[in-house]
Order: sequence, then C-alpha cells, then structure tokens
Amino acid sequence: MPLLVTEAIVLHAFDYLESSRIVRVLTRDAGIRSALAKGARKSRRRFGSGLDLFAQGMAFLHTKPGRDLDTLSSFEDARTRTDLAGDLERFTGAETIGEIALAFGREGADAELFDAVTRALDTLAPKSNSEAREATLAGAWQIVAALGFGPALDECAECDTQVRESDVALFTHAAGGILCKRCAALSSGGRKLPAPARAAISGWMRGQHLDQLAESDGRAHQRLLREFLGYHLHDGRALRAYDMWERAGWSAA
Repeated sequence: MPLLVTEAIVLHAFDYLESSRIVRVLTRDAGIRSALAKGARKSRRRFGSGLDLFAQGMAFLHTKPGRDLDTLSSFEDARTRTDLAGDLERFTGAETIGEIALAFGREGADAELFDAVTRALDTLAPKSNSEAREATLAGAWQIVAALGFGPALDECAECDTQVRESDVALFTHAAGGILCKRCAALSSGGRKLPAPARAAISGWMRGQHLDQLAESDGRAHQRLLREFLGYHLHDGRALRAYDMWERAGWSAA
C-alpha cells in the first residue's frame, strides 16, 4: 500500500475493538482522511498520547485506492493541546472548529484550510469564557474564508455596489453576503447586520481579534454563523458540536 507521510490534526477519534482506534484527521497534503490505528491503545512507542483529540503531528498513512479507511502506522512528533480541555467554553469551541473542518473539508491537499484550523486551535488554547467564544467565532470565519465561501461584507453580493462602512446592511445566506439598498428591496429574506458586526466578521476573516465581545453580541454572532453554515451544508447534517457550544455559551451568561 502506498505510504503517505503528512502533517495531520486529530479531529475525531473513537475506540475500536480491544486495542485500536479509528481517527478522522485533517492533513496538510491529503485533506480529510479516516484511518485505523491498530493497537493504538497499547503501543506507547508508535502513538503515545498523540492520538488524543486536537493533537498535531506527522501521520504515516498507508492508503489503498478505492478504500475509505487508511491504516495509520505511526503518529510522530505529536503536539498535544491538553489546555483545550481545561475550560468548557474553550473545549466546546475547539470541538466546533473540528466539526466545521470535518463537515466542509474534502480529500486532496488544502494547506490553507490546514493552517486556518491550526491557527484557530492555537489561538483558542489560552482563552476562557467570552474570550474563548470570540476566538472560536474568529477561527470559524477564517475557516469559512479558507474554504472559499467567505461572505461579501464591503460591497453588494448581487451587484458589487460598494456599501458604506457605517450602513446597516441586509445579510442573506443565499446571496453570500450583504446587499445594497436597491438589491435588499428585492430580496425575500435576510438578517439586518449592523456596521460593527460587519466589521467584526471582516476582521475575523483577516485574522484580527476583538478586545471584547459583549454577551448579546456573541449570541447574535453565534446565530448568524450557525445559519450561514447550515445554509451551505447542503446534505442537511446537524452540527451537534456547534449546538453544544452555542448552549454552553448561553448558559455561561
């Protein structure tokens, strides 16, 4: 079987039989892969704690054309992210980041997506409470941008007319961003997006972060992102980790 050696992040894992694990990883050179790690729960030499959730390292994947499940023979130089488990908002945020990557990622090299997920998890690791929520929102929108469907926020998504930064603009998922007043009048739905919210999302996609995010603003941003992701996830799958993150954030108020 051809051997693929690539940097990878563990985004989902579960035990299989008595000593093995099945993992889903995001790789730099082959996108999303599923793999069986035989004896992973017994062999400290080949895997150690490297197959823990959100760990990042070099994966040795034995692939076979036409088979959905690779064989993971080793996971080396693993960098664990154990700090993510130390806070509920942080952990559910990390699970949300992983879920978005798994839901929208595909096979094939995607270094931009890999780097976006890496930055999102690393930025989230030292945060807590509202800071963790803002870091998750920022990371999620950066992933959306890396996937190529970041929303238009400066000009009309329909006619490309520039929209003033100070304007409240109609945001529609179908159009893929904000609409100018003329196009908004012809639209059958959407959500009004205040100028500060537009600026926040635009900044997040560019890798910027806010100094503070009010509770009410955080909730509104979570709703908008959930709706946006749901619209673009065409197979109708539920985003369970996202739901848990959203509930955890609300209950923390």
